[in-house]
Amino acid sequence: MLSEPTPITRTSPTRLREAWIALAGLSAVFLFEMLDNSILNVALPTIGRDLHATTTDLQWVTGSYAVVFGGLMLAFGAIADRVGRRRVMFVGLVLLGLASLATAFVTTSWELIAVRVVMGIAAAMTTPGSIALAFRLFQGDTLRVRAMTLISTVGLVGLAIGPTAGGFVLAIAPWQVLLLVNVPIAILAIIGIRLGIAADDPAELHRDPIDIGGAVLGTATIVIALIAPTLFVNEGVRSWLPWTAAGAAMICAVLFVLRERTARYPLLDLALVARPLVSSGLAFKAATGLAVAGMGYMVTLQLQLDWGWPPYLASIGMLPQVVVLIFGGPLSNRFIEKVGMTASAWISATGVVVGLAVFALFSSDGYVWIAIALALVAAGIRINGVVAGTNVLRGLPENRTSIGAALVDTASEVATGVGIAVTGTILAAIFTGTISSTPWTAEQTGEFQQGIMIAGIALAAVAAALVGFGFVRSRRVG
Repeated sequence: MLSEPTPITRTSPTRLREAWIALAGLSAVFLFEMLDNSILNVALPTIGRDLHATTTDLQWVTGSYAVVFGGLMLAFGAIADRVGRRRVMFVGLVLLGLASLATAFVTTSWELIAVRVVMGIAAAMTTPGSIALAFRLFQGDTLRVRAMTLISTVGLVGLAIGPTAGGFVLAIAPWQVLLLVNVPIAILAIIGIRLGIAADDPAELHRDPIDIGGAVLGTATIVIALIAPTLFVNEGVRSWLPWTAAGAAMICAVLFVLRERTARYPLLDLALVARPLVSSGLAFKAATGLAVAGMGYMVTLQLQLDWGWPPYLASIGMLPQVVVLIFGGPLSNRFIEKVGMTASAWISATGVVVGLAVFALFSSDGYVWIAIALALVAAGIRINGVVAGTNVLRGLPENRTSIGAALVDTASEVATGVGIAVTGTILAAIFTGTISSTPWTAEQTGEFQQGIMIAGIALAAVAAALVGFGFVRSRRVG
C-alpha cells in the first residue's frame, strides 16, 4: 500500500485520460511560453507611454526575454539531466511566479526589462523540461505524439488569442495585468506536475560533471547570434556593429565545437547530435523556424504597410494560419499515424518551404495567395512541431532527454533570428527611404515587392537545403 497517494506510479499510462493531471500541468508551461510575448506585444505602446520608454527600451522589453531564453536552454537542459527534470521545472515555475508578481512594482522601463530577463531564465528552465517530461511520461510513439499534440494545441491557442485578449484587458485594466496572469498559470503547472508526475529516478539521471567552459561558450554563441539579427535590422548592413556581432558568434561557435570535441565530460556530446534521428529532426525544426519567422515578418509588413490594412484587419488576415494551428490537431495525428514519424517530419517541413515559396512568388497578385501560403505553413508547423521534436528525443539516450528538448528549442530560436535578419537585411538593402513612413511612392512599392520576393526565395532555398539534409539523414534510420 502506498503511503503517499499524490504522485502517480511509474507505470506508464495507456491513455491520455489517465495522465490528465500531468498533461494539464505541462500544457500550462507551454501556454506560458506561447502566450507571454504574444499578449505583451499589443501592450507595447501603452507600456511606452506609462514608463516613458524609448523605442530601444521597448525592443528590449521583448528582446531581452528571447535572448536569455534562447541562450540558457542548453545549459539548463544539461543541468536538468543531472539533478532532475522535475526539480529544475519546479524552481523555474517558482521563479516565473515571483518575477510576474514583481511586475506590479515596476516604475521604469529598465526595471521591466530586468523582470523580463528573470522570466527568460524561468522559461529556459521550464520549457525544455516540459517536452522531456511529456516524452518520458508515455511509452510508444503514438501516445507521445498525441500528448505532444495536445500540449502544443494549448500553447497555440494562447498564441492565437493572446493579442485579442490583451487588447480587451487593456481596455479595462492596467498593462501589468497581462504579466500577472502568469502567476495562476505557474500555480496550475506546479500542481499538475506535483500530482501527476513522479520524481526523477536517480538511475535515469547521469552524474558527469557539468562542462562550465562549454556552457559559457554555448550560451555566448546563442546570445550573440540572437542579438546580431536585431543589430542588422536596426543599424543596417553598412554598420560595423552587426558584422562584428556575427563574427563573434561564429568565433564562439567554433570554440564551442572545439571544446566539446576535447572535453572529458562535454556539455553536448556531438556524437549524439550526429545521430540520424537527432540531426534530421534538428534540420527540419530549423528549416521550419527559418521559414515561419521570415514569412511572418513579411506578411505583417505587406498587409499593413504595402496594402494599408489597419491592425485589426491585418489580424483577421492571419486567420487561415490561426484556424489550421488550432483545429488541425486531430487531422495531424491521423496523418502521422498513417505515414509514420520520419516521413511526417520531412513532408511537413517541405510543406512549410512550399508555403514560403508561394508567398514569395505570388503574394503581390492578391490576398488569396497569402491565405494559401499561411495555411500551408500552418499545416507544416502543426505536424513538424510535434514529430521533429519527438524524433530528436527518440534518437537520444534516456538520460539526455532534457538537453535534447533544449536543442530542439534552441534550433528553432536561432533559426527564427536568422530568418528575421535575412529578411530585414535584404529589405533594408533594396528599399529606399524609411519603410515605416507611409504612403509609399510607386517606386518604393516596387522595391518592397522585389525585396520580399528575393528574401522569400533566399529563405526558401536555405530552408529547402536544410530539409534536403534532414531527408538524407532520416533515410539512415534503421
